[in-house]
Amino acid sequence: MSIVELEERIAGLPPEARAAAERILSVSTTTGTLVAPDEMRPWIEKLFGSVDSVTSQRIVRVTDRVTLEGALFNELRARRPMSVPEKSGAEVAETIRSSENDPFCHPETGTPADDFGRISGSLGVTASNVAKYDGNHGVLIFNAHDPLAPMDAAAIADHFATARKWAEAAFASDPVAPYYFLMWNCLWRAGGSIVHGHMQMTTTRGMHYPKVERLRQAALAYDAQHKRDYFDDLWLVHDALGLGVTVDGARVFASLTPVKERELVVLGAPGANEGTIAAGVSRALAALRSVGVVAHDLALYLPPLAADGMDWRRFPAMARLVDRGDPANRTCDIGSMELYAASVIASDPFAIAGSLQATAER
Repeated sequence: MSIVELEERIAGLPPEARAAAERILSVSTTTGTLVAPDEMRPWIEKLFGSVDSVTSQRIVRVTDRVTLEGALFNELRARRPMSVPEKSGAEVAETIRSSENDPFCHPETGTPADDFGRISGSLGVTASNVAKYDGNHGVLIFNAHDPLAPMDAAAIADHFATARKWAEAAFASDPVAPYYFLMWNCLWRAGGSIVHGHMQMTTTRGMHYPKVERLRQAALAYDAQHKRDYFDDLWLVHDALGLGVTVDGARVFASLTPVKERELVVLGAPGANEGTIAAGVSRALAALRSVGVVAHDLALYLPPLAADGMDWRRFPAMARLVDRGDPANRTCDIGSMELYAASVIASDPFAIAGSLQATAER
């Protein structure tokens, strides 16, 4: 299946799923045309196969009416997904190898500790971030230097548990900062300034970070208007379209409104912590790796560590993972459209969904 068939696929869904799709998604398809000079024919045929393939291009626009996140999918680009060249893979491996013995390889002497000390897990140890995003900003340094080392559900769960212990310690030392956020920027293409595998954690004051709070408010507004749970309906739609799998109770799907290429979302049950979605995150990561993704971002959206007087009852543990492209590519994957308008996507969600369904947990 292809994203260009999305409108038809939604129209053919069972009534409940179709109604949820119509509540959540706005989908439209348009055609972009061009006239190519004869002098360009050899170049176009070499890159795109034929002149006809670029003369008329179907573009699908998908907007989440609830969160106002959206994406533009180009049929031409979606049917020709970019892959990581072998040369790039070799260069990445050599960069990882040559960066061994960095400060993260000896964290006790190479990194600072937080005021409340270090938190150790089976597979990593925490440090205090030297250049902080927020008042409480830590780093979970993996024991393994290579950030691309296989990571199964147990490894993900261990890292999540260690990071949460850090968050709880940070909260104990700063009780007015209950809002916990975890991120993993894997390799420089994804914003990682150090190659050595590591996640980062923050706790913040006042309210959750804007994108998390916006999602909470949007879900509450959806419930108030439709008497339906937004996250359940979001899963219902993606699952009915063949974009999702369930892994040990975690709901994993390829997003129809990705922030960038091949975004995968993992949803847990309301009230359950992130440990319950570790297997789903592991499956999502394995699916990305199976199609050559080495640079990726991951974020955890979680309710606060303590009650803040707001309604978080229906907010699930949620992970978002996204491909950030070939590390050897000098062209940034985010430009003015992504910053100020809508995401422009060169991959087809149905393609990464196929990898998600075919990939056994590693």
